[in-house]
Order: sequence, then C-alpha cells, then structure tokens
Amino acid sequence: MLFLLISCFSFIFFFKSFSFKPMKSEGKMLLLGPWFWEGFSSFLVSWFNKGRFAVSMFQVPLKMPLTKVNLCSEVQEIVEEEGESPSLLDLPELALECILERLSPAELCSMAGVCNSLRDRCRSDHLWEKHLKHKWGRVICEAACKEWQCHIASRKRPSFLDQRNKKGFFGSLMSMWPFSWYKSQCESRNKPTTCLPVDSIMALYLSLESGKFWFPAQVYNRENGHVGFMLSCYDAQLSYDSKTDTFQARYSPFARRTIEESIHRDRLRAPPVETPAHVLHTSDCLNDLKPGDHIEIQWRRSKEFPYGWWYAVVGHQELCDGNENRCRCRYSDTVVLEFSQYTPGSRWRQTIVNRKDHREVGNEADGFYGGIRKLYKEEEISKWKQLWPKQIFD
Repeated sequence: MLFLLISCFSFIFFFKSFSFKPMKSEGKMLLLGPWFWEGFSSFLVSWFNKGRFAVSMFQVPLKMPLTKVNLCSEVQEIVEEEGESPSLLDLPELALECILERLSPAELCSMAGVCNSLRDRCRSDHLWEKHLKHKWGRVICEAACKEWQCHIASRKRPSFLDQRNKKGFFGSLMSMWPFSWYKSQCESRNKPTTCLPVDSIMALYLSLESGKFWFPAQVYNRENGHVGFMLSCYDAQLSYDSKTDTFQARYSPFARRTIEESIHRDRLRAPPVETPAHVLHTSDCLNDLKPGDHIEIQWRRSKEFPYGWWYAVVGHQELCDGNENRCRCRYSDTVVLEFSQYTPGSRWRQTIVNRKDHREVGNEADGFYGGIRKLYKEEEISKWKQLWPKQIFD
C-alpha cells in the first residue's frame, strides 16, 4: 500500500511539470489542466477512503469517456505521443467566434477558466452585450447605466490604507510594527482575486445576476397591487434574486422606506423618460390630446412625496355628447382625464388640466397632478390593459 501511495504521488508531481496544453488520445480530446488534477485528487481520496475504485467521484468538466480500466496507463500513452495535436484555439477566428457566440452566460464563465487566451475572449463586451440585452433590456435604462458608472467609481476609489500621503507623525506611525503588519494584512485581503475588469459588460451582468447591484427601474402596481396604487408605476431601487427569479424593491417616499419582495419581471419596466421622481415632467403633447388618447400623468399625495405615473384616458367635455362629427373637445383650452378604474362620481374618477398653461395642480386632500406623456406605442397601451383590475374602486 505504501509503495502504491508513493507511486501515485510521484505520478502527480511528474505530470504537473508538463505545460497546460490539449492532447489527443484515440480520437478524443483531453485537457490536462487544473480541473483534471482536482478531479484526479478526488479520485485518489475516494479510493483510499472506500478501499475500492470510485470512478463516479472522478469528474472532469470536459467530456472524456474512460475507455480503459487503468486510467494511469491511458494518460501515460497520451503523454508519450510525439508532437502536439490541434486544439480549439487552432480554429479559424470566425469559427471560434461563432462557437463562443452560441454559449450561454454560464458556459462562457466556464470556458473563461480554461486558459488565458479563452479567458480574454470569453470576457469580451460584444459577447456579453447580447446576453445583457436579452435578459435585462426591458428594465435597464440610461439611469441604471449611470448608476453602474457611479458604482464602478466607488470601487476604484482608493481606500484609507491606499493613500500615499505618509508625511508627518501618522505616516511614521503606520510604518512601524505592528501597524505595518496590519496594513499588509488589510492590503492582501483587499487585493482582487480576479482579473475581471469592473467596467466590463460581463461584470455588470454578473452583478445584476448576483443581486449585488441595486439598479433604478419602475414597478407597476406597487406594494403587491395595493388598491391605493392600482394602475400606477413608481420608481424604485431593485435587486434580483436568481433563486426565485424575482426582484426586491425599495421605495423611498417621504418619512419612510417601503420594501417589497417577490416582484415578477412582468411588473417592471425601464423609466420611459429621464425625469426624476421629484421633478415635474415637461409636457410637450398637450396640444395634440383628443378624446380617446391614452396618457400617463404624474401624481403624488403631497409635495414631499415622489411622483408616480398613473394611467388615464382623455375624455369628453361636460357639454359634449361624444359624437365624433360634432365633438370639438380637442380645441378646448382644458383637457378632461378619465381614470376608469374608479366608479363614476368618485373624486378620483376625473380631473381637468389646462392645455395652454399646464403646471402642477391639486391640493393636500386630492393630491397633486403633474406632467403628462402621451402613449403612442401599442405595446405600452396593451401593458396597462393587462394590469386592469378585476373590479373598479370607489
């Protein structure tokens, strides 16, 4: 047993001296890299613990069928072959790019760990841009990109121990033991363990997937469809939970912070305009509004609260009978907005805004109405219709 143990460890040390390169055996590709040695070590531990061959414990990331019972003799034959066999990197540039473009994000991450050359290729922005747009395109906007840039800048900012100003008593003190030892320990802990650039698209994608990056977006029917927010859309900071494929939202109204969990992706959207939640939106569509048009209007409960976007439809003036041939509502100086999710007669059912000189209007009892944006895309209109409540409210 001792002789066998020494032979096996000698075998490991012998093959570790070889360079990391692909080799061929009987028409099958074999990659002798870190994953191989990790798997082989697990194989030895399992064998000595159980007293028998536990081949099922020996796993190699690349598919490599064991066609011989004696694994050592097969590896020995591979190493003794003369010359080098073609590898994946020997493929033409276009063929290799086509292969990488068909890999999923998880497969790209695995492929990036094979070698330095594939690592650089698999981290290319043009490969990850497609995955980012496919999964996150509907919720990531310009504001989220700016937030990410700020996040990157904060990570790049030098820490307290990285400051080079060592003048005076403090600088001398930090150079003395044990402070110098403490500083070296902190620097070693803060040293990055990966070469992944923090400003790459891959880094953004992985930060979104892990939930570490909170990004700005908007949530339909906030607080699990609370009756007070039906057919509205509010700004929030969102974090993704990959285990449940849902999101967590943080709202920031006046005097309190509300957190909502288990939000599905179909309740999210990227902000359609760049107007911040506390700023009045500039309305540029008032002269074009006519009965039947679909709009979103800003509304907030009080001056201290942020705006939310509420769905409404342009209605007819009080004296208009609704006949298209006689309707002159579009030429009126005022615009009637109908919130049909509320019953007729409700104080929330209707509001009137000035077409010529529109500004924030309202009071502390009924709230304040802000800017208006007209919905031109059928996709936006159909989304609001999908969210329509099963019953109307008072």
